[in-house]
Amino acid sequence: MRYRQILFLTALLGSAGLKASAAEAAVTGLRTEYLVNPIGIDEVHPRLKWMLKDSRSGATQTAYQLIIGTDSMAVVKGEGNGWTTDKTTSVAMLVAYAGKPLAPYSKYFWKVKVWDKDNKEISSAVNSFETGLMGERWTGAWISDRKGIDARPAPYFRKGFKAQKKIKSARAYIAVAGLYELFLNGKKVGNHRLDPMYTRFDRRNLYVSYDVTANLQQGENAIGVLLGNGWYNHQALAVWNFDRAPWRQRPAFCMDLRITYTDGTTEVIATGNDWKTKTGPITSNNIYTGEHYDSRLEIPGWNKPGFDDQKWDGISLRSAPSRQIVSQTMEPIRNVEEILPKSIKKINDTVYLVDLGRNIAGVTKLKLNGESGTVVRIKHGERLYPNGRLDMSNIDVYYRPKDDSDPFQTDIVTLNGKPVEFMAKFNYKGFQYVELHSSKPIKLSKNDVTAYFMHSDVKPAGQFGSSNEIVNKIWWASNNAYLSNLFGYPTDCPQREKNGWTGDGHFAVETGLYNFDGISVYEKWMADHRDEQQPNGVLPDIIPTGGWGYGTANGTDWTSTIAIIPWNLYLFYGDTKALSDNYSNIKAYVNYVESISKDGLTSFGRGDWVPVKSSSSLEYTSSVYFYTDALILSKTAGLFGKTEDQEYYTQLAEKIRTAINNKYFNKETCLYGSGVQTELSMALQWHVVPEEYRLQLAANLAKRVVADKMHLDVGVLGAKAVLNALSENGQEEIAYKLAAQDTYPSWGWWIANGATTLQENWDMQAPRDISQNHMMFGEVGGWFFKGLGGIKPDESAAGFKNILLRPNFVTGLSHMESEYEGPYGKIVSSWKRSGKSIAYTVVIPANSSADFQLSGAEKRHIYLDGKQLDNNYHLSAGTYHFIIK
Repeated sequence: MRYRQILFLTALLGSAGLKASAAEAAVTGLRTEYLVNPIGIDEVHPRLKWMLKDSRSGATQTAYQLIIGTDSMAVVKGEGNGWTTDKTTSVAMLVAYAGKPLAPYSKYFWKVKVWDKDNKEISSAVNSFETGLMGERWTGAWISDRKGIDARPAPYFRKGFKAQKKIKSARAYIAVAGLYELFLNGKKVGNHRLDPMYTRFDRRNLYVSYDVTANLQQGENAIGVLLGNGWYNHQALAVWNFDRAPWRQRPAFCMDLRITYTDGTTEVIATGNDWKTKTGPITSNNIYTGEHYDSRLEIPGWNKPGFDDQKWDGISLRSAPSRQIVSQTMEPIRNVEEILPKSIKKINDTVYLVDLGRNIAGVTKLKLNGESGTVVRIKHGERLYPNGRLDMSNIDVYYRPKDDSDPFQTDIVTLNGKPVEFMAKFNYKGFQYVELHSSKPIKLSKNDVTAYFMHSDVKPAGQFGSSNEIVNKIWWASNNAYLSNLFGYPTDCPQREKNGWTGDGHFAVETGLYNFDGISVYEKWMADHRDEQQPNGVLPDIIPTGGWGYGTANGTDWTSTIAIIPWNLYLFYGDTKALSDNYSNIKAYVNYVESISKDGLTSFGRGDWVPVKSSSSLEYTSSVYFYTDALILSKTAGLFGKTEDQEYYTQLAEKIRTAINNKYFNKETCLYGSGVQTELSMALQWHVVPEEYRLQLAANLAKRVVADKMHLDVGVLGAKAVLNALSENGQEEIAYKLAAQDTYPSWGWWIANGATTLQENWDMQAPRDISQNHMMFGEVGGWFFKGLGGIKPDESAAGFKNILLRPNFVTGLSHMESEYEGPYGKIVSSWKRSGKSIAYTVVIPANSSADFQLSGAEKRHIYLDGKQLDNNYHLSAGTYHFIIK
């Protein structure tokens, strides 16, 4: 609809102009390496960040001073023996430590003073970070039991010791090849799950640090460690060949328990020949299948002082699995959300079916009781057969078991005649339904079953809501799918594969970053990329990998993660570290693709995976991503002052773009390739189309969508591009209708059919590729913030230092609310329609700004305090209320 918009602007909290009554300003959000008061920091120059909370209009930081030292009271007084900067005139709120060399095993306290726009000093509270080994040698040795890689039972380890003096503090540092749980004096240490995170074990291992002061006592103490196989000793057979991984061994670990006594002395209790080991009730565990637990083999008190371990076995000494043992500096996996069953159905005396009411990744905790020797099989799956029984046929298709001893997604518990509480320690599943089979009758009620939604415990960053419940449920489902596939690295699905598919990771990166503070997970995953990259620059399809994925299809549309993810971390956080860490890797990758590409074009890729019906040219789609990678590399070279590289890769990018347009762009029809949605939208999304044809191409894309009856006809590459291509180029109404569609094929079709996560296939009854918890079509969850809320990062002032504010007031909604917690604070873009008017609220956090622009109208008149403004209007920090008529 063509209409005339008249825009009136008032600033919040004031009756006129941009005046605002100020709440008390504060410095908040202090983080070290993006974590709150972390311990185990190995980074020589850890990043320190903060925010200014100041609601006044135009609020900004004009200067800062950092005070860092080992004496907390001195830091409170403004004195730091590590690093005290001068009062530094700067708006920066992300600064790398540049003081005296950090000492290992040391706690540093820090605060920041900020001067606001009125030159008023505001001081933060004192926060801390604690260093880990910082490259120091471990005291402990790597140990394991004396069993081989095919032994199923999990090994238990213990050591008793006596603390002779009063304890001031204690830290545990533990590095594990495999998975572990750590116990001190009978209690589990921490609430992490599936530690340490999965890496390429023969190239890099992670250690985890704990403050265990409260776990120890003067006198007798005991350490207990339980090891699981994880990805290190993958015993299950599947098409990905992890059973043949070059690192595969029986799990092992190394530990230093460092105790500081009140008299200033230290003692290290370390792994070595004096430890004891034995197997116990966990008779089998596999990250891919399940966990078997025989409660008759429980060992009461095994991890407590005074336990008699004389009949336990000695350990074996092992070499370290890699030469690189580094701190795990990231948000851990946890049991984040407890979910009670929606229903439990008794099929007969030995079979029960539990329905959670939603699809998750995680585990079940069960209270079981029955005759000793009763075997309970606990099967997990996503869907049911028509007869109401569990159907696992959509998720067990790549499992290749040699027998029936280790069934897929199934825990097996053997009862002992007493109440047993069971929850798998070294496994997780993707499921909505749980079917329990017992060899003898048992009783089970809803109170006996609890599910836990497990994932990397990243802090929420975005909130979204609207008047369309289908849209709201799509956003919620995309978040559920994203979190279900975040386990220290992004995965494709939490059941069938659990693989770090590169394409799925970068298709969904913006959805992840708009909704969650996930930088620590992504930075770890990029280190996995560096570990996996071959000397010629090639990357595998899945990362980490045991060797699978180096083929002919692991090309640009998938493995462009190496460029796209660091670039997005820069855009969202304003932090160049990921680009710096991966610069040589991006360059090696682009150079490899250039070496195999004729005249700027390449077919090195997988293509538009799982399309609705239409296929796209593999050479075209692969070349578009090649262009994107070269362009990112040229921009990154410019950021780092690498002028020779900048010039070379700018020219290469232009060569690729020209080659694409010469071969695939028809100027007369303004179409790419065969004119399908994916081909048209990718040229717009990735800025391949010449500027003079951009709007016409977007109009042609809109026509194509209308011709496709307002439905999607894309695979994963088109799903990433199509909504952005429309909404950013004057076709926001079509984009919204496509996003909100609830008939097949669409995101809403999944929701209308009961989905609570995103799916792997538009056709929910397809013969293959039908995981019901997949993230590869997940761009839609980020598009709501961009395409409706209009909250976008500004490449020239990254990290939302300046916000590109481009809201779209689509006619299909009566209201929309979007919020994003960026590096500078909460950004709000929300609107509500009332008759012919729209009330639009904007919040720009302190120390940032926004360039506001409306789209879609033929002509606008924008007024502020009676003065007419240009269509493009620059907003300083503050809260604003617009009325659009």
